Amino acid sequence: MKATPLSNCERRFLLRAIEERKRLDGRQCYDYRNVRISFGADYGCCIVELGKTRVLAQVSCELVPPKPNRPTEGILFFNLELSPMAAPGFEPGRQSELLVKLNRLIERCLRNSKCIDTESLCVVAGEKVWQIRLDLHLLNHDGNIIDAASIAGIVALCHFRRPDVSVQGEEVTVYTPEERDPVPLSIHHMPICVSFAFFQQGTYLLVDPSEREECVMDGLLVIAMNKHREICTIQSSGGIMLVKDQVLRCSKITAVKVAEITELIQKALENDQKVRKEGGKFGFAESIPNQKITAFKMESAAVDTNNVEEQAEEIITKADPPSEVFAKPILHTPGTAQIGEGIENSWGDLEESEREEAAEEEGESEATAFECQKMETEDTSTTRETKKHEPIVLSDSEEEEVVILEPPALPRKTRTQTNSKQETASKKAFNKRRKKKRAAY
Repeated sequence: MKATPLSNCERRFLLRAIEERKRLDGRQCYDYRNVRISFGADYGCCIVELGKTRVLAQVSCELVPPKPNRPTEGILFFNLELSPMAAPGFEPGRQSELLVKLNRLIERCLRNSKCIDTESLCVVAGEKVWQIRLDLHLLNHDGNIIDAASIAGIVALCHFRRPDVSVQGEEVTVYTPEERDPVPLSIHHMPICVSFAFFQQGTYLLVDPSEREECVMDGLLVIAMNKHREICTIQSSGGIMLVKDQVLRCSKITAVKVAEITELIQKALENDQKVRKEGGKFGFAESIPNQKITAFKMESAAVDTNNVEEQAEEIITKADPPSEVFAKPILHTPGTAQIGEGIENSWGDLEESEREEAAEEEGESEATAFECQKMETEDTSTTRETKKHEPIVLSDSEEEEVVILEPPALPRKTRTQTNSKQETASKKAFNKRRKKKRAAY
């Protein structure tokens, strides 16, 4: 991952704040960010929020042949994915150094600690066993990915239920959830990772570093422990030398944090199981606020239809009397009128005057059209007379009788120009008729 570069000013500011025992989010040096757990609709699906860092976990299973060297044990598979959705520095489809390190640490935390009983996953020795697959997706990156991923992984495994199976001879029957209740996994303990960031060669220590604090830290120590104070794995990175007292102090802090997180996980699992039995809201739907804008169904309201007529009469008697109704229209100025309910309009005079104007305009337009038509007929008659007087030339050759017709000269049509007053009158009449047609439509 290519971390977002920090300027020298930001780096000095962060280191100065750490020297003064202050953090950007207001926490103390040994404080852990708030952990929130929400489950999905299906078993084995959960989202864990560590501050603003979010991880989605999904567990699935299938029947597969066992490994040759372990014929009576199930198979565990873990996979963590870092997508550009979480942070722009992550490149899709590429195994970065950070991703390889996180996957190895999760495998050591969950597989090598023997937290899951793999022998209970065997169905038929040497033939069929359950393969449990844990997929982790980073949704948002705000520092300390490994802690959020370890919490999400163990919560999803504890919440998961595999289908029940029965074996009769060589026949294996897998039952659906409707036929038989699914079976939970056999989990011995819950290992949880806690990260410590060191600054200035181990002089200063912070628990649960954020993304900005990870950019300026000198080294990182990760301790995986269960509530019985058993260390499952430990890893140090960054090339710093730690004193024995520092490691012991970190292990004591880890024991306290793991006990708190384990108690939170158990309460979340109990609450989810209780809500599922009662048939209430569970999973991600529980976090959606029940507002009117997001409600898909509204409760039917009871309507009392008794004594409807009496109630209507009471409402009518209590209502205000109707406003005054004018018997005649009020004429403010000539050509305008105020029309009320049940009163005939008084626009008749205006309509008659408009009809007279339209009739006069139509008469003028017909006169102009008649004059134009008369001039066109005169032009056509002159052209016909010119064609009659044109000579036809014949050839005197005895071989062929060829008639040669010379092309007549095109007559120049002289059209008398109408007066400008007539043109303006015809245009006005045409525009008014056009407006009336549009108003009628």
